[in-house]
Amino acid sequence: MITTDILIIGAGPTGLFAVFEAGLLKLKCHLIDALPQAGGQCSEIYPKKPIYDIPGFPEVLAGELVDNLMEQIKPFQPGFTLGERAETIEKLEDGSFIVTTNKGTKHKAPIVAIAGGLGSFEPRKPQLENLTKFEDKGVAYIIRDPEVYRDKKVVIAGGGDSALDWAIFLAAIAKEVTLVHRRNEFRGALDSVEKVQELKNVGKINLVTPAEVVALQGDTHVTAVVLEKTDTKEQMTIKTDNFIPLFGLSPKLGPIANWGLEIEKNAIKVDNTLDYQTNIPGIYAIGDVNTYPGKLKLILCGFHEATLMCQSAYQRIYPNKKYVMKYTTVGGVTGFDGSKKEAPKAVVKSIE
Repeated sequence: MITTDILIIGAGPTGLFAVFEAGLLKLKCHLIDALPQAGGQCSEIYPKKPIYDIPGFPEVLAGELVDNLMEQIKPFQPGFTLGERAETIEKLEDGSFIVTTNKGTKHKAPIVAIAGGLGSFEPRKPQLENLTKFEDKGVAYIIRDPEVYRDKKVVIAGGGDSALDWAIFLAAIAKEVTLVHRRNEFRGALDSVEKVQELKNVGKINLVTPAEVVALQGDTHVTAVVLEKTDTKEQMTIKTDNFIPLFGLSPKLGPIANWGLEIEKNAIKVDNTLDYQTNIPGIYAIGDVNTYPGKLKLILCGFHEATLMCQSAYQRIYPNKKYVMKYTTVGGVTGFDGSKKEAPKAVVKSIE
């Protein structure tokens, strides 16, 4: 059986940063993730996607962010159970928990932090008659490597941040980018909407709204899409090498939904007035997997939630100890093996 101080379910950015904050408090962490590698969606779905809202990084690729987080937590030597899904949880008489994976691996900890992001998920697919015929033959629901689209004609469908961000990114490397959305208004960030409009004005993006893709053409590979204007019903055919519908993901909590936690709209309700604890004492939920009034699904918010969660976890594990928050850039990070890492400098807490 694997024992640790904080058992983190989900090895995405929020879960990884929780290891760092816990390590500063001398708390050991172990992470479980169904994916075969750490990083969550940032590694599995869009490692090459640029992220713009990480403090101190005007732009960072998702995969690079994960690499940096892994380097940051290295001194604290976290354990990993990868390629296994957290299946069941049992609360013991002493208040600690045993979490068992689908492969039978058991983990024991006084604190469980669920950082599962969107949980298990699958892409939302448009209702097109021959869509599955062209999957991996010009049709993709996730962009893992943008180099695939270099010097190619690409049609992107969608109106959210992913569609906007990828249209902007691919405009620099693709031969032609067409962005199709069924409404004139977009759901994404205003700055991204403005960038798309600027790229349209200089001929870098073909913007077609309000319209929908109603058919795909081709033999063994996509060669064209048929668009229909939603207001006039006028149809047009656009030649393309790739069709990428980015309509978001359908999240599912999976087995965690059966753990007795309070669920609202496929997310775990937490107390955001203090520490992001669930209705079960000792179990926390941080990052995109949780919900509370005013919740924003941003990596930045997950980092904040992880920090406060670790403070509360320390108090639960050591109720008779006190600690004093000190200031930043003092002394570097000391690992569990006694090694000292002088950079990056980190918050140091004095334990009494």
